[in-house]
Amino acid sequence: MSLVILLVFFGVALLGMPLAFSLGLSAIAGLLVSDVDLNLLPSRMMSAVNAFPLMSIPFFILAGELMLKAGMMERLIDLANAVVGRVRGGLAHVTIFAGLGLSTVSGAAVADASALGGTLLPSLKKHYGAGFSAAVCAAAANLGPIIPPSGAMIVYAFMAGPSVSVGGLFMAGVVPGLILVTGMVLVTAWIAKKRDFPLTGEAFSWRRIGHELWRSWIIFMMPVVVIGGIVGGAFTATEGSAIAVVYALAIGFFVTRKLGLRDLPEALVRTAITSAVVGAMIAFASVVTYMLTIDQMPTKLLVLIQSLIDSPMGYLLIVAVVLFVVGMFLESNAAYIMLVPLLHPIAIKFGIDPLHFGFLFVFNLVIGMLTPPVGVVLFIMCGISGLKLGEMARHVAPFIALMYALLFVCMFVPQLVLALPRALGY
Repeated sequence: MSLVILLVFFGVALLGMPLAFSLGLSAIAGLLVSDVDLNLLPSRMMSAVNAFPLMSIPFFILAGELMLKAGMMERLIDLANAVVGRVRGGLAHVTIFAGLGLSTVSGAAVADASALGGTLLPSLKKHYGAGFSAAVCAAAANLGPIIPPSGAMIVYAFMAGPSVSVGGLFMAGVVPGLILVTGMVLVTAWIAKKRDFPLTGEAFSWRRIGHELWRSWIIFMMPVVVIGGIVGGAFTATEGSAIAVVYALAIGFFVTRKLGLRDLPEALVRTAITSAVVGAMIAFASVVTYMLTIDQMPTKLLVLIQSLIDSPMGYLLIVAVVLFVVGMFLESNAAYIMLVPLLHPIAIKFGIDPLHFGFLFVFNLVIGMLTPPVGVVLFIMCGISGLKLGEMARHVAPFIALMYALLFVCMFVPQLVLALPRALGY
């Protein structure tokens, strides 16, 4: 039965069927070749999506949409430009810091790629060429699922169950995320010096920085309030996501005054589409996971892995290789939904810290969003920049290498991931 499910899923997915429906067809195929009643399908689907924690996904997506429409990007760009705009390759550095600021609000690489590419790419191309400019936007957008709040981490925590808390996983991403930003800045500075990029932006001025900080502080208070409240136990991740929406509305209507009632329908529709895709995948995947479980696939997989390796580090390396391949061909949300119920329990059996494994899992698939042939962020930036996929992949390669280097450092030095969550009691 497990073989039928996997063959049908990969078969129809490779033919181009949307992954949510690929999961659905594979679930039906599994039910047809088993003795399980077909009536299980709707009941399991409803049970999977009827979960309070899942409400945080559409709320965080909506908050990000509203903040973008409220003119947040312009203020973040102005602040970043005041700080690093006058160094060599300054506009590329501005893009990275704008991506950092954007990631504290949106939590999604796809939304960040669209925002950064649409806003900054035209100016970047004038100074640095299309290839490097698109690569910087793509790399900066990939900070979205690593810096909290992260939609990917919410999905992972939900699929992993009570052994992983959303707040703990959020905090696990803070230190590696800041290290990644630093690495991106160093890579960008090296490329800028090597290619002799021109100076851009205005001269450094503390007065200007103070002015831009005054204009932007209200935006940076949003992650402080939302993430701080979740970590401090004042409210749950779901309640925090609703607070983020209210906060975004307040900024858009009363602070920047760029958000109007006419903008709400489009933001709601975009949120509904994204949330529906994730919800459909979770619903169908719950049936697939159940079928694999009754066929004892997790137990068989554990026995197979234990026959090949006998150490936690060996398991982490095998999972890294598996996710590298999976990230090249499978959309990340589908990978979380399909693989977390299988691989997470085995990590627990090996004695691997759930937060450590969860962060490595998410980070690995985040890198997959930049790797061809199915890197979704690559496709978005190709569409915006007009570059071919191969050319785009060549320019983004230094940033992919940086991310993989950090992934393996975090794998072998777990305290980089766990120090902050442990200090906060997770």
